[in-house]
Amino acid sequence: MIRDSLRSVPQGQVDVTAPISVDGLSFVAGDDPAMPMYRILANLRQPVALRDLMIAPVRSGYVGDGSPQDPSLVPMTGAEAVPNVDVDEVYLPVTGGAARCQLYRPTAAPTDQHLPVIVYYHGGGFTVGSSDDCDFLARKLAFTNDAVVVSANYRMAPEFPFPTPFDDAYDVYSWVVDNTHDIDGDSSRIAVAGDSAGSTLAAAVPLRARDEGRRPPDAVVLLGAFTDFEYERWESFRELAPHGIVYDTAFMGFIRGAYLPNTPWDHPWASPIVGELDGYPVAFVAAGTHDPLVDSARAFAQKVRDAGGRAVGHFPAGMPHGYYFFPNVFPEEDAVYRLIATTLAEAFDRPRGG
Repeated sequence: MIRDSLRSVPQGQVDVTAPISVDGLSFVAGDDPAMPMYRILANLRQPVALRDLMIAPVRSGYVGDGSPQDPSLVPMTGAEAVPNVDVDEVYLPVTGGAARCQLYRPTAAPTDQHLPVIVYYHGGGFTVGSSDDCDFLARKLAFTNDAVVVSANYRMAPEFPFPTPFDDAYDVYSWVVDNTHDIDGDSSRIAVAGDSAGSTLAAAVPLRARDEGRRPPDAVVLLGAFTDFEYERWESFRELAPHGIVYDTAFMGFIRGAYLPNTPWDHPWASPIVGELDGYPVAFVAAGTHDPLVDSARAFAQKVRDAGGRAVGHFPAGMPHGYYFFPNVFPEEDAVYRLIATTLAEAFDRPRGG
């Protein structure tokens, strides 16, 4: 039974993951000698900072700009595609406040049964998106794995660059590890998962857990696996990204600058592929062959194996980035969730460290 206190933001705190507008001039001291010019620019354009100006149309058009749609091309909702899942909204503690999250649990699961837990992080290039966009993914993971899914929000760049989004993601994971019973979960069976940018966060959680002496997840699920910010060194990126549809070279350049303005691209919590992967959990790594990230995804899976770990790589032919996102568009969508379920069942059955 979920505690009622989790269903609202604690008194005196705020939901730090709620969207906010940041005035670019707030980063400049009022007595800065350049301020007179900055005020002129602010009078000419809003938002004044180019980083905010560039992300605004992406955010407004990320899931549609309100234009009329062809009804035949509107996918099923998560609730329509996977109806037998109960959903609750909770607020879990993170540094500086609380993060809004959804809890998903199969309706048929007995109320007194403690289920495996999957902490899930949404995609969106660290700059757009929310847990609401991933309702179908979270429902499907809950239903196919007979698990509780914690679908987490986190603060986003450019307003909040690294490490803040990862800190939020890690704080949610840490709370789940310490409080699994509060969400009717089984503390001996915990996985992390994410799609696209969310997979970067998920892939880095075991590295930080090891560094900080915390219980690592039993498995990691990476959809549209994104584990390396040095994209250009991979042939698939150089070949496919310049004219990409789901994302392209220009967008990837922007999000790298937005998320890592002051952090080396090879920081292991930002690019987990360069981290030390000894003792890494069971990893499920998926990317379609039409995804510019596919070469780096294959390489990450192989690096886990080279370090003595187990990695299940799944790279379906012809599939784009996000092929798992909409229900009933590709048969490969259902196939990947079935493979995830098989991988997690085996991971949860393995002795810790085995």
